[in-house]
Amino acid sequence: MVGLLSLSFALLSLAGYVLSTPVTLADPPRRPLVIWHGLGDSYTSPGMLEFIQLMKDEHPGLFVHSVHLDEDLEADQKAGFFGNVNEQLAFVAEQLSNVTELKHGFDAIGFSQGGQFLRGYVELYNAPPVHNLITFGSQHMGVSDLPLCSRWDLFCQLARRAARGGVYTDWAQENLVQAQYFRDPANLPTYLERNTFLAPVNNEVPGARNATYAANLGKLNHLVLVLFSQDKTVVPKESSWFGAYAEPEEDGLFGEWAWSEKTIVPMRLQPLYTEDWIGLRKLDESGRVTLETCEGEHMQIKESVGSPSCSATSGRLCRVGFSTTGRQCLGHTLSMHARWMTTRMLKQ
Repeated sequence: MVGLLSLSFALLSLAGYVLSTPVTLADPPRRPLVIWHGLGDSYTSPGMLEFIQLMKDEHPGLFVHSVHLDEDLEADQKAGFFGNVNEQLAFVAEQLSNVTELKHGFDAIGFSQGGQFLRGYVELYNAPPVHNLITFGSQHMGVSDLPLCSRWDLFCQLARRAARGGVYTDWAQENLVQAQYFRDPANLPTYLERNTFLAPVNNEVPGARNATYAANLGKLNHLVLVLFSQDKTVVPKESSWFGAYAEPEEDGLFGEWAWSEKTIVPMRLQPLYTEDWIGLRKLDESGRVTLETCEGEHMQIKESVGSPSCSATSGRLCRVGFSTTGRQCLGHTLSMHARWMTTRMLKQ
């Protein structure tokens, strides 16, 4: 879902905001930054470490914490495919609470699935609190198809094959990360009954809605949702903006729905929004939600100069793979977009 360069993009964007003014003796300490990598990456992969160091060199005083699910790199990568998301969130909440530098709160960036997991942290825990949250290509309304895998990505291939075989079985909902945010619009009753992460965190389950989730999300200063215009990894791509496929009229017994044109229900028409189950509508109506588009496929990023978007008509295209290709265009490629986000998105 996201490779090493996704870290570069995200870090520059939010760190640019946090570090947008010169330091003087009267300045308070920099607000710390927490990042959560995406599928197939690990918390201290070479490109991630290289870029974090670059940011620290350019912005002295910035503290960055990279979320890990295991200190072993291979195990941390594997945990993006296999595990119980609710248990992982509890583990991360304890991890963050034990980092002294974060005790007064922090800004956060989530890449791909790391974005909805950070939102889950905000809703369920938020101690220490998140001030501003940016998510890139995240699946806030889940996926209706599982992401494709690179040819040689064994973890991904195994997880996808197992999940497709029974996405709402007890085993899948306990052990397969992607199954826990799989939202089948042709089978919503089963999703609401069996899903263990996304349905609860979106407060979609009738009779089991938790008012704390809305209260916690409403404490954000700003929520920035970034969608990739040609995203074929997140299906539908509008999930990055809380959009989802409409429930089909046909039951799809013979695949009619799967092959027909599908209708997207946008964020502001979702029951989750209109009935404000998670506080998203209140956040939006107070001007604290920004919907941003990046041109290109999932985590494809173009270098541009002075452009108020993630891409421009010219520039170097960086394709971000599952785990190793981000080093191809590290750091500076994204600085112009970071400066724009600094001045427009996160002023609170």
